[in-house]
Amino acid sequence: MTNNYSREQAYFFCSSYRKNTANCTAHYIREKVVYALVIESLQRVLFHIQAFEKQFVQEQLDKSSEEQKKELAKKRHELAKSEKRIAELDILFQRIYEDNVSGKLSDERFSIMSANYETEQKMLKDSLIQLKADVEMQDDKTANVSAFIDKVKRYTEIKELTPAIVNEFIDYIMVSKKQVIDGKTVYPIDIYYSGVGIINAPSAEEYEEMFQERLKQKRSKEEKTA
Repeated sequence: MTNNYSREQAYFFCSSYRKNTANCTAHYIREKVVYALVIESLQRVLFHIQAFEKQFVQEQLDKSSEEQKKELAKKRHELAKSEKRIAELDILFQRIYEDNVSGKLSDERFSIMSANYETEQKMLKDSLIQLKADVEMQDDKTANVSAFIDKVKRYTEIKELTPAIVNEFIDYIMVSKKQVIDGKTVYPIDIYYSGVGIINAPSAEEYEEMFQERLKQKRSKEEKTA
């Protein structure tokens, strides 16, 4: 972010462009635009959960599509495979050490082989950390949703963004290159909320339809019991 004198002029540059990657052209978004988009999204999310908590929980759990389940199974398989290989490398290292001590393996050869084993094992252990995090995140989906709802219930409304609120509710934000749709400039933005990811809260029009449907169902029940 570059701050030039005032918040009105403050803006965020695309990090990929700053790194001179070939995948991105120069573009930026003003801080006040990000602020407005984030607070509007957060307000809609809070209202959605407060008004339709059960529906929100079901929506989040339904995100575990068949494709995601397959991906999780794949990661569990990779996790088991990596753990097995790490254990095998420990055994192999012990063997070449014994061979070196007994004179069956030269010091030079031992140095090369041990360095290769250590490099492979380090790479496996590094990837193991991410794999475990991915698996735990999927396994803890229900707990994450419940924790997020508990945070929402601590607020009746949010009128401004503070560092504490942002840190509590949001993991990170991805802003894509601006687009012009029907003559209007729009900024595709994805907000990843803590523990639950992207939340697509309904629009005002969709809320009206949902409330009308709820009233319809309530009247239907009342007529049946009358």
